[in-house]
Amino acid sequence: METEGVFDPETLAAAREAYESVGPAARTAVRETATAMDFGREEYENRVTSAVVETARDAIFASLLVVRVADRATFDSWRSDADVDVTVLGSPDVDRVVWHVAPFADAAVAATFQAEREAAVATLRRQAFGRLYRDRL
Repeated sequence: METEGVFDPETLAAAREAYESVGPAARTAVRETATAMDFGREEYENRVTSAVVETARDAIFASLLVVRVADRATFDSWRSDADVDVTVLGSPDVDRVVWHVAPFADAAVAATFQAEREAAVATLRRQAFGRLYRDRL
């Protein structure tokens, strides 16, 4: 099993702290992107809303969630011992699984994949954020 990522919050308070910590990075990323797109002051004020910055924060936070990647047998073994509800997305007929656990939610989200690891990890992180974090943060 391989593990990658930065944020692996055990508690909701830790998740909130991690989420808040990426706020400045989200604002900077949005500002620099708008600058690279040659937004003038008026266009920036019209298009760069708090919702845009919040979306960037959501994406940055999600992209930093810790995920575990393993073969199906390793995942099945972990799942049989897991003390959380696990939602599995994807086909049961593929060899690899990526998952994220949110202990404070008593839940985990997993996604199956065959060959496209990066795509599966990115998809899983978005799904985990939407299913486990968005409403709580």
